[in-house]
Amino acid sequence: MNYRIEKDTMGEVKVPADKYWGAQTQRSKDNFKIGDGTMPKEIIKAFGVLKKAAAMANMELGVLPEEKAKLIIRVCDEIIEGKLLDHFPLVVWQTGSGTQSNMNVNEVVANRAHVIRGAKLGEGEKFIHPNDDVNKSQSSNDTFPTAMHIAAYDMISKVTVPGISMLRDSLALKEKDYKDIVKTGRTHLMDATPLTLGQEFSAYRSQLDHGLKALKNTLPHLSELALGGTAVGTGLNTPKGYDVLVAKKIAEITGNPFITAENKFESLSAHDAIVETSGALKTLAVSLMKIGNDTRLLGSGPRCGIGEINLPANEPGSSIMPGKVNPTQNEALTMVCAQVMGNDMTIAVGGMQGHYQLNVFKPVMVANLLESARLLGDACVSFNDNCVVGIEPNMANIKKNLENSLMLVTALNTHIGYENAAKIAKKAHNEGLTLKESALASGLLTEEQFDEWVDPSKMIGSL
Repeated sequence: MNYRIEKDTMGEVKVPADKYWGAQTQRSKDNFKIGDGTMPKEIIKAFGVLKKAAAMANMELGVLPEEKAKLIIRVCDEIIEGKLLDHFPLVVWQTGSGTQSNMNVNEVVANRAHVIRGAKLGEGEKFIHPNDDVNKSQSSNDTFPTAMHIAAYDMISKVTVPGISMLRDSLALKEKDYKDIVKTGRTHLMDATPLTLGQEFSAYRSQLDHGLKALKNTLPHLSELALGGTAVGTGLNTPKGYDVLVAKKIAEITGNPFITAENKFESLSAHDAIVETSGALKTLAVSLMKIGNDTRLLGSGPRCGIGEINLPANEPGSSIMPGKVNPTQNEALTMVCAQVMGNDMTIAVGGMQGHYQLNVFKPVMVANLLESARLLGDACVSFNDNCVVGIEPNMANIKKNLENSLMLVTALNTHIGYENAAKIAKKAHNEGLTLKESALASGLLTEEQFDEWVDPSKMIGSL
């Protein structure tokens, strides 16, 4: 491999000749050979956005020459478009402030600008300096949390919310379509009083309604940007009005309602917004775990399970059992939920690591949040398209289970009392009788009374 020599304050470093990164990036690459998970591309693109906005604001405020600002903006546009991703090699497991990723961006912008001006990498004096120009009015301590919020807001609004909303709408449609299908309910995994299949699905729809509301409620906190706080939150080395202006520029570039953080000390030293958003994602994961488990249990069988709904048959389910089909979408969804819950714990621990004026778990917190947000959004679309839309009620099993349920006896409580009703149910179960046969044998009511009182369609309420 061919190399060139790059310099930083610690001396000279050999860098691959065809890469735009510089000495500080190479040092990090050499010193942190931990795993193979590089910084999420969403963070890199978010850095492109904030560096572009910073150059625009600095130029407008008169602290960065127009020619330099336009060069920085040009390179940032390439970063935003994903054209330079091969030049960002650093792993998540680096300094907790994300300083080395911030410098990776600064170096790439400076070196790419050098080439755009017609020079060769490693030759001649750079027109754009990574610290003095690309990083002007900035610190890693305020750029990285800004990138975190830009990337998270974008992912939540474009991937997570639409995916969950799609599933929510399909569940609402099932709720409506199945509103008249009476079936047996179950509590403690045991037979309970009747409800409709629509009512059962309404619970799933309502869970996602509440989860979406909670998730959307986290967006205002994510919309607050740390940029302008620089090292510790005081805004040292920034021109007057920079923080408000640069947030406005980021909002214009992204189309999202970003504003400058009301308190920069909070936005640098703590990442409660990330913790809060992750908590909302965890709540949704808990809801989706229930939905995934309930529907696969309701679809169990096809002959020896509950089998009250039919799940779509998407692919063969066994390498040894011919004809077996499994609830694979449910399994994928619930595995995603488990991952999101684990990610949330990592984020919670990371959120605790705000020591004085700086949280030092930034990279791992945002990497886990972005993974959770994408996984939930993608999994909901997959579960919706390949499972929920194709669910059909199995009327034969629903009817059989309903008629066989001893808990229909509950309707007799108000007529013959709880203890008498319990005796009828126990006799039916112990002697293999139908509920009606046991009731009539008790002599406590007539056949006409039984038919009138024990009517499942009258036991489902009006909700």
